[in-house]
Formats: sequence, C-alpha cells, structure tokens
Amino acid sequence: MKLTPPAVAPVADIRPVTDTHHGITRTDNYAWLRDKDWREVMREPDALDKDIRAYLEAENAYTEATVAPLSELRETLFQEMKGRIKEDDASVPSKDGPYHYFSRFETGGQHPVYCRTGTNGDETLLDCNKEAAAHAYFHIGDVEHAPTHARLGWSVDLKGSEYFSVMVRDLATGRDLDDIVHDTSGGIVWDAAGASFFYVHVDEEHRPLKVFRHVVGTDAASDALVYEEKDTGFYVGVGKTSSERFITIETHDHQTSEIRLIPADRPETPPRLVEPRQHGVEYDIEDDSPRGRFLILTNADDAEDFKLVEAPHDAPSRANWRDVVGHRAGTLILAQAAYKDFHARMERRDGLTRIVVRQLADGAEHEISFDEDAYDLSLAAGYEYDTTLTRFTYNSMTTPRETYDYDMATRERTFRKRQEVPSGHNAADFVTRRIFATAADGVKVPVSILYHKDTKLDGSAPCLLYGYGSYGISIPPSFSVTALSLVTRGFVYAIAHIRGGKDKGYGWYKDGKLQRKRNTFTDFIAAGEHLAAEKFTSRGRIIGQGGSAGGMLMGAVANMAPDLFKGIIAEVPFVDVMATMLDASLPLTPPEWNEWGNPIESAEDYRYMASYSPYDNVGAQAYPHIFALGGLTDPRVTYWEPAKWVAKLRALRTDQNLTMLKINMDSGHGGASGRFDRLKEVALVYAFAVAVSE
Repeated sequence: MKLTPPAVAPVADIRPVTDTHHGITRTDNYAWLRDKDWREVMREPDALDKDIRAYLEAENAYTEATVAPLSELRETLFQEMKGRIKEDDASVPSKDGPYHYFSRFETGGQHPVYCRTGTNGDETLLDCNKEAAAHAYFHIGDVEHAPTHARLGWSVDLKGSEYFSVMVRDLATGRDLDDIVHDTSGGIVWDAAGASFFYVHVDEEHRPLKVFRHVVGTDAASDALVYEEKDTGFYVGVGKTSSERFITIETHDHQTSEIRLIPADRPETPPRLVEPRQHGVEYDIEDDSPRGRFLILTNADDAEDFKLVEAPHDAPSRANWRDVVGHRAGTLILAQAAYKDFHARMERRDGLTRIVVRQLADGAEHEISFDEDAYDLSLAAGYEYDTTLTRFTYNSMTTPRETYDYDMATRERTFRKRQEVPSGHNAADFVTRRIFATAADGVKVPVSILYHKDTKLDGSAPCLLYGYGSYGISIPPSFSVTALSLVTRGFVYAIAHIRGGKDKGYGWYKDGKLQRKRNTFTDFIAAGEHLAAEKFTSRGRIIGQGGSAGGMLMGAVANMAPDLFKGIIAEVPFVDVMATMLDASLPLTPPEWNEWGNPIESAEDYRYMASYSPYDNVGAQAYPHIFALGGLTDPRVTYWEPAKWVAKLRALRTDQNLTMLKINMDSGHGGASGRFDRLKEVALVYAFAVAVSE
C-alpha cells in the first residue's frame, strides 16, 4: 500500500536565531517553535502560542490525511493487538499481613483497578477508570497503602507533564481526605505508623530537588522540608528498605549517588548520611536487621560491574565497608532484594540475566537457572520481609510472561500465572534467535531476533529494528503482543543491544556515552548491516524504531546511513541535542551533562556533540521515510525537538519520501495514558511500517 500525501506539506517559517560558543556560531532557523512560556504550557496546554499551535495542528492534519488510506489496516492491527490482551486480567496478589493486594483490569477498561483481599473478601480501593472519566489524560503515578492498612496514598498526572498530585484515601470509608499535595514527582513513602508520608517536590524547572513530609490531616503548605539538594545536576528520590525500617533519600545523577536514612518509626528524625558523594561512585542500600548491618551494592574501589558489601548499622560509612560478594568483571549486579534470612540479587552476564539467592546465616548461594537462549527476567521483592518466598517473572520473545513464587529455602518454584493471549498463541510457530554483529571497532553486538517459522530468510523480508542505547538501560528480549502483528505479516523483528546500555556489563554503557557516544549509532548500523548480510532482510528493507534517547539514535542513523533504512519511526525523539544541552534552564539538562557532555564549559564536548546531533546534521541528501511523534506537555523531550527536526528535514531532503509529524496535544512523554489508546498509537506506527515496506 503506497502512501501518497493528498496535499502540500506544511512549511515552517524560517526565522534565524544564532548563538556562539567557543568561537563557533550556530544558526537555528526554527527556534521559534519553542514557546517562550513553555513552563506554563506544561501546566496549561491552552497557553501555547497561536502561531506554534497553528503549525503543529497543520502538521497533525497533514499526517492524518496522509495515513487516511491506512485506516482499515490501523483498525485491523489494533483489534489484533487488543485481541491478545486479556481484558479482565489481574495481577498475582501479593501478601502483606492480613491482606493480599493486587490490581486488575475490567473488560473495556482503560485503566487499572487497585484491590485487596482479606477476611471480608475482595475490596476495591481505587478504580482509576472512574477517576479518569472526566479527564482527557489520566496517568496514575504511585499507589501505596499505609503499613497500618487504613489509608491509601495515590498520585495522578492529568496533563502529561509529570506534575503529580498526591491524594490520601480513607480505606474505611472509601473517600479521599482533604489532603492534596500538588507538584510532586509521584512517589509516596509512608512512615511506620501511616501517619505521614514523604514525597519529592518538583519545581518550576521540573526538577525534583526537595523532599517534604506531609502529616495526614494538615495543610500541605505547612509540610516540613526534610532535605534540599542544592546542585541542580543531581535529582532526589525517596524509598524504603525491604525491612521497612528505614526511609531512604537518594540523591543521584547518572554516575554518582548519595543516600540518607530516616528511621521509619521516627519520621521526624533528621536524615543521616550514609556516605558522602564521590564522583563516579554509586551505591544502593538494603537492611539486614537480624545481623545489625546494611547490605550495600556499589561500584566503589574500581568495581565497575558492582559488588556487594556490608557495613554495621551504627557505622555505615565507606570506611567500614567489607566485601560480601566481590567484583567479577563482566558480571554486572543489577539489583538486590533483602529478606530476614535471605538475599536475592539480579545479575547479567553476556547479555542474559539470572537470579542468585544467598542464605545470610552462612553465605551459601545458589542460582535460579533458565533454559532459553534469549529471555527477560525480573525480580519482585514483595511486601513481606520475614518470608522465604520471593517472586520472579520470566518471558522470552516467543514465551508469554510467567510468574513464579520461589521458596529460597527449599528451592521450590510455584507457578502462579501465565500471561493469557485470548486470541491464541503457539510458541512453536515462531523462532527466536540471538546473533552477534561485528561493530566498526571489532566488538560483538548482540541482536535478538523474532520471526515466524514460515518466513523465508532470503533477504526478502522487511525488518523492524529497535534500539535505545543510552543511560545504561538495556532493552530485554521480551514477549510483545504488538510485535506479533508484524511478525505474522512476514517481518523480522529485531532488537539491537547496542553500546550505551548495560547488556554486556557496565563497560558496555561507558563505551556508548560522552566522547564514545558515536559507538551507539555505529553499533546500530552494524546490526542492520549484519541482518542484511545474513539474509534476515536486505539493505533498504529495514524500519528503524526508537524513542526518547532511542529517537536520537534514529535521527543519527538516518543522517549517517540513510540507504540502509526504508523508514524511521522516532517517538518523542531527543534530536535537538546541541540546543538542549546548551540550555541549563531546561528540566533535564544539568543532570544530562554526565551522559552527553557539557558543551557550555567544554569546547571538546561541543565539537563532539555537534558531530552527531541529529537536528544539526540534517543535510541536503536523500532520507528514508520518517515518522516523528511527540507530546505537547512532555517535560523530558520537549515537543519542539521533533517539530524542528521535521521542519528542517522537509526543507533539506532531496527525495520525495515521506516526512510526517504527529504531536499528541493531550499527552507527554509516554503518549496516550489508557491501555487501548496506547495500542492505537502502536497500530498507527506499525501501519506506517507495513505500508512503506510494501
């Protein structure tokens, strides 16, 4: 199905703006698309400048007209994807004292319903469908019951701008109290008595820098400031140890962290610093109460892939850290969970995860093993501390998600739930493989692949190649009800585990950031070229897809290797890298300098960043079909980044391929908030992929 635009595409006005850094002058013809009052737009989208709104709406209208011939295909894809979701599904209940807590969905419901089961049967605690009924956008942030089980704290974002308001519900009456705390990051951490909770305030620049404590029944204006971070390059979060004995205040950027502790039963106690921040040192803390010590996961002392250390409760500073599990190069410890008598940790080696259980009394360890070559694994600690049970979920690109309870003492697995695919799914009809592409510098880049058993691997198959490659985030080879709609149409679906993630250890991350960022892009290109060389697809038959920092990846590879790709899907793409990193007033810029470099202070960083910044490197050349998507109230990747990128692409490209932009005027970074509305967005971009591949 060939897409032909029915009308002339919008043309953005050229209004040059120049800036000079390190003796280098940049000219930006489309800087005007950034609203001067963007902070207000985040809170009130109707405040958007009328010229900017007119341009964005013209782009949306052009896109809708262009994809109009795909309406039947979009609906078919949507119904297929929806048909693979059990509409009245529920999570496996998690025990906490006298109750088992769980969430469920109702048939036709867009949002979850939070519930619990006790001696009086099932109770509905929060029905998000009812709460969302009057709102165009509704995104639940956190839902946390108090340790006393008498109250429920819940937070919601109604604009997509990630300013969450926190409410408190009395579970005896089912009604919300008068307590409302606005402008938070969404997280809620209760004290031991359920009388107060901790939260992080988000300021006008959308930076989470202050921790407050709210006492239920009081005016939020009188909330006590617990901690304030003065360095805008660091962000703050709140949490709690698994033992629930300690509230944690974590300050961090992308490579340094610092933790403070407050006894949960004495919430008014000033926070105690565990270990002062040291550049490049990260640590995470858990409580081993029976042995009077903390268990600390850290990369200190050159433990690049992290190690586990212990420190006494009364002296937790680094001077007293002693190794429990030493550093093993190439085995990255990802996370930990502590229980009264056991400790569980997630590790990754050669791109695959595993769970290791340690008996705390004697240090004996064993591993929970799995058989497939490529899979996704997650560990869920649960609510209870004095238990021998932990929970994990397992899935692969062919295997729907399975949930197990695991007895750490007896090593017995208890199957609890398998993801149901109502329309049917036969794993034997699909093939998943793991191959390795050779990067430009010789390293081996893992690529996970899914295809139907009947797909001919002769180079004729179209391929959707997904990538991210930033912040140390790894994209797991997991089961996807949406990807199946491509695979059943003859696509090869592939994930490139490129540098910038932690797929092959922490060094894999370091090799894809700062002055090595171009490795991320060349790895992705190498993955595409290898797929073509091995006849999974061919050059010019690949659709690249990525979002956020993965959208930056899409912009970079479109500039660097346009003939490799048939199309590019860039969702909320971080493409205006130079302008964003040169503006310290933007929400994410100061913390991001550790990821990308600081072009304000460093001429070297400026030049290197300028060498790959997608928007700055758009030139007069042929490009693949490009579909960019953004959200008007997105505080992470602001709407003007994809808007400027599309305007420049359309002005400079030398071919007649499509350049389309869709800005969701009612959402932010995550797109539509309802589960079915989100599927409609996926159906749209997949319909684009199918159409341009024919």
